[in-house]
Amino acid sequence: MSRASSDLVALFDVDVTGDSLPSPSWNIAPTQPVSLLVDAAPRGDDAGGPPVRRLASARWGLIPSWSDDPKAGAQAFNARVETAAEKPSFRDAVVSRRAIVPANGYYEWVTGADGVKAPVFVHLPDDELFLFAALYEWWRNPASAPDDPTRWVLSTSILTRPSSGPLGAVHERMPVFVGADIMDDWLDPETEGDDDLLQGVAGEADSHAARALVRRVGAAVGSVSLNGPELLAEAR
Repeated sequence: MSRASSDLVALFDVDVTGDSLPSPSWNIAPTQPVSLLVDAAPRGDDAGGPPVRRLASARWGLIPSWSDDPKAGAQAFNARVETAAEKPSFRDAVVSRRAIVPANGYYEWVTGADGVKAPVFVHLPDDELFLFAALYEWWRNPASAPDDPTRWVLSTSILTRPSSGPLGAVHERMPVFVGADIMDDWLDPETEGDDDLLQGVAGEADSHAARALVRRVGAAVGSVSLNGPELLAEAR
């Protein structure tokens, strides 16, 4: 996600922003912060009004609210759309905690004819943003003091589904891409999510996968310590 948070605020008509939003990054790894878009039901005097759109920083890797250990989220950075509605780690979030993770693109490693794996960058034309369907949770650290500002952790998992179109040659799975036309429906806090909703959104992702572009990039993306726009340069 190379765009500044201020750009995302304007692009998505954000009403409220978190205190600390992620800086642009060209190499985001699980457990690191990502930008998260959420529609929340208004409260107080505004109750009954339109949803409030929030942009927040979330840890990539969902920590279930009932977990005793935040390390549980390290392996939960993706959720299979086929089973998310029934998995204990994700089913509550499917019902009422759905989100969007915007991204310029993502990396995969592809094995060539020579048997060597090389990274590729998957993106849309004209620097258009992908919108990944996501789930989120709030986790409270039971060992923290009540006044500890890090007591609550917001975390997220990106939904995935079997790949289609040109992405079938890249990896067997791909993110569930959401179009701007159904984004509001996916985020609607009044909609009780279930497997039917998941499958409907997952099916709509085909049209976005068909537009995806893939280019080979340098092996430097394999090091999480490296970060910068040079990582997107096409490998020669």
